[in-house]
Amino acid sequence: MDNGFELRGTHEKGEGVFATRLFQIDGTVMVGVIDRELDRNHSHASQVSAGRFVLHGGLVSKVNHSCEPNCGIRLNASGAHDYVARAPIAAGDEITFDYAMRNYSVDYFAARCRCGSRRCRGRITGWRDLPAQRKADYHGFVAPYLIEIDQAHTALAARRDSRG
Repeated sequence: MDNGFELRGTHEKGEGVFATRLFQIDGTVMVGVIDRELDRNHSHASQVSAGRFVLHGGLVSKVNHSCEPNCGIRLNASGAHDYVARAPIAAGDEITFDYAMRNYSVDYFAARCRCGSRRCRGRITGWRDLPAQRKADYHGFVAPYLIEIDQAHTALAARRDSRG
């Protein structure tokens, strides 16, 4: 069965997931399914709430990072991540997302980012480390708990500042 994507080798990143058909903006590219709960954040972990990490099943876990991704994240009814097209994706294009769209912190990729995009940040980071403009660019394509964590940190900082 053709789901519209397949696993292939990439030049510099090992394996990646590639489109086998056209996906339009806002179309669901891949549906996430949670395989199992994890006790901590790591390189294959997906954050699904402020303190919960999971491993996705299927090829969702094989989608590579890009600092200029063609997909974003939407939570589905099960709490897993679906990948949704942020731009048209043609057959043959690699399906990518920014790991910062799902994880508040990313501390386990010490090497340089290999996405090759014009907007590459140089290293893979989490949501907390994104500049405000990049966060705004991703509006509607990030996990909602990331915005809630930001708001909680802003409120905490404001309370600290008001106490002097």
